[in-house]
Amino acid sequence: MDPSIFSCNASSYDLPTFLLTGFPGLEASHHWVSIPINLICIISILGNSTILFLICTDPSLHEAMFIFLSVLAASDLGLCASTFPTMVQLFWLGARELSLDLCAAQMFFIHAFTYVESGVLLAMAFDRFVAIRDPLHYASVLTHSTMAKIGAGILVRAAILNIPGPVLLKRLTFPPVSILSHCYCLHCDLVGLACSDAKNNSFFGLVSILLFLGIDSTLIIVSYVLILHTVLGIASPEGRFKALNTCVSHLCIVLIFYMPKLGLSILHRVEKHTYPALAVLMANLHFLVPPFMNPIIYCIKSKQIRQGLLRRFWQKRVETS
Repeated sequence: MDPSIFSCNASSYDLPTFLLTGFPGLEASHHWVSIPINLICIISILGNSTILFLICTDPSLHEAMFIFLSVLAASDLGLCASTFPTMVQLFWLGARELSLDLCAAQMFFIHAFTYVESGVLLAMAFDRFVAIRDPLHYASVLTHSTMAKIGAGILVRAAILNIPGPVLLKRLTFPPVSILSHCYCLHCDLVGLACSDAKNNSFFGLVSILLFLGIDSTLIIVSYVLILHTVLGIASPEGRFKALNTCVSHLCIVLIFYMPKLGLSILHRVEKHTYPALAVLMANLHFLVPPFMNPIIYCIKSKQIRQGLLRRFWQKRVETS
């Protein structure tokens, strides 16, 4: 392939093509290397689909915490659907090429579902605070109407923060062929490949991240500070332990959601070029681990979820017998 087509000095920018990147140095073993990643994707889809179906069909789970969990499962499914196709395309079919329109669409959905998940985690932190601070009025505070408004706000915010990205991206010029850093399209990656001035795109990305990671993570921390203050005011040790135990699942999911982002950011700044395959693996796990772990954590920690699964399993056995 002519090296000039990767350069901004190339004469044609009409229909840029983006090349997905797998594991550098392991191209011959992509099928084998990708097997664990594909298994994680499949288990994530099955796990979140099960959680979503169970909560939607079991009236005993129509409480605020589980309704938020169902939205979290739906966003995880959306995230898997946004990343899995290009992984299969690259690792199993050997197809690397994406058009600008497809790349921009994938970028939008990846970031949008990530923002939805962050918003749901913040809503779940508020849910835990209300449940511990004022359990007697929990049902009256978090009514179905209130949860619908919170859910609508989360979706509207995700759309508003992400619609400008593809629009601004279409105004940029790119070389005829650009090599992406991952096996999917991300805003920061695409902006870095542009030949034209991308200051507006970079500013939009910075503002979006601050309104997403900055505000959400800060408010989650504030919620847990208030929760801890409330728990310390409970007289009995058993009561304090019981109250904190209701937050374990959510706290684990928060850490699983935010820690890979921090680790990937550090890796990109320190060892990205030294260990490129590790950087790609971390980038993939960054989007795959939360959808994979969320159903497992709630199945282990939530008695209601376990009982709902057992009821469904027992009902199925009765029907088949």
